[in-house]
Amino acid sequence: MTQPPHDEPTAETPEELREQVEHTRAELGQTVEALAAKTDVKARAQEKAAEVKQQAAAKAGELKAKAAQTAVQVQEKIPGPVKGKAVQAAGQVREKVAQAGHVWEEKAPASVRDKTAQGAQAARDNRGLLLTAAGVAVVVWLACRRKG
Repeated sequence: MTQPPHDEPTAETPEELREQVEHTRAELGQTVEALAAKTDVKARAQEKAAEVKQQAAAKAGELKAKAAQTAVQVQEKIPGPVKGKAVQAAGQVREKVAQAGHVWEEKAPASVRDKTAQGAQAARDNRGLLLTAAGVAVVVWLACRRKG
């Protein structure tokens, strides 16, 4: 048998000895659990993946907010006459799109129309993201135009 550590008193009664044994077993069990957790690569990888996913979602939220802010700033800098022309052009585009839609419904195969409808639904579901991307594209276009 080994000698007890110098900092721990020896048991004087069988009851104290049992308590020391139970305490030592509990500590040993905790140590084994900690070692097992460190060697569980799959669980650690899953924890890390969840952490990275959470960080990515937070960063995406920050970027989305920043892009929306930039789009607002760009809209504020656009002169009134340009905005009026843009609204007029948008109305004309809507008319042309409606006309093209009627032609599409008459001539496109059903399977192609179904896939297109799914894509259109995805675009409607992500409208904010698409508008933000369009705003960023306008900012980039204006910046390139001014440099050139």
